[in-house]
Amino acid sequence: MKTYLQVVRDLLRVYPDGEARALARWLFEERFGFSTADLLLDKDNHLSADDRANLQEITSRLCSGEPIQYILGHTHFGGRRFCVGPGVLIPRPETAELVGHIVRAVSEMPGGGSGNGLSVLDIGTGSGCIALSLALDIPGAEVTAWDISPEALAVARRNGALYPEAKATFSRADILSPPATGQCWDIIVSNPPYVRQCEARDMERNVLEHEPHTALFVPDDDPLLFYRAVAGFARSHLTAGGWLWFEINQYLSSETARLIEDFGFRDVQIREDGFGLPRFVQGRMAD
Repeated sequence: MKTYLQVVRDLLRVYPDGEARALARWLFEERFGFSTADLLLDKDNHLSADDRANLQEITSRLCSGEPIQYILGHTHFGGRRFCVGPGVLIPRPETAELVGHIVRAVSEMPGGGSGNGLSVLDIGTGSGCIALSLALDIPGAEVTAWDISPEALAVARRNGALYPEAKATFSRADILSPPATGQCWDIIVSNPPYVRQCEARDMERNVLEHEPHTALFVPDDDPLLFYRAVAGFARSHLTAGGWLWFEINQYLSSETARLIEDFGFRDVQIREDGFGLPRFVQGRMAD
């Protein structure tokens, strides 16, 4: 029968020590309800036969490189649980930082952060983590979320059902060929594909082999493809004084900021993530 320590030993064949132990703790806590204290007390020796079989299967899948978030069917983002699965990008902690920046910016607006009447568009919503988090963290905000992927939208709508209090709607749309609309939003945010193909060699196997490449990669010869499309759309669909926010490729921060400025946005700023890397860009429409 596998125990926590045996699972760690199996995972050490594939993962570094710290990651192997973190994955094993995550697995035992999320799937079987064991705390760290339970594991120290060897309570993992009392799994049922069905749970032992499930543990063996999950361990094998982890050793093959499958992300634990897909195996469990969910992840945590900004303190909330979100469904994920193959076909949708797994939310990253940096993206939660982007949400935090936007929420803080709204809190500094006149009115003390009330989102009543505030409209937000999330382009390339994926799991819906940005859209739903903003709808929940900015009371009164109404969020529209677009994605081109039917698989991603199915997951986003499942997440929306988990948080019915969030005023968020999900629609299929391609920003490279955007729908004709006369609507304008106060905030447009996007975490589009931004990894160049040449950077794939530096990525983890579990990402390359399991997460959707359409949500990750852009051509080497046009890495700002989606930023150009979103900024062009935002120029005619943001309210006066409205904000554009991006998560960006750290290696292309200056180029992305310059592109936004070329589209006429002002107050353009590059912001760092928690690791001190240039990860976000913001710009504002003229009043």
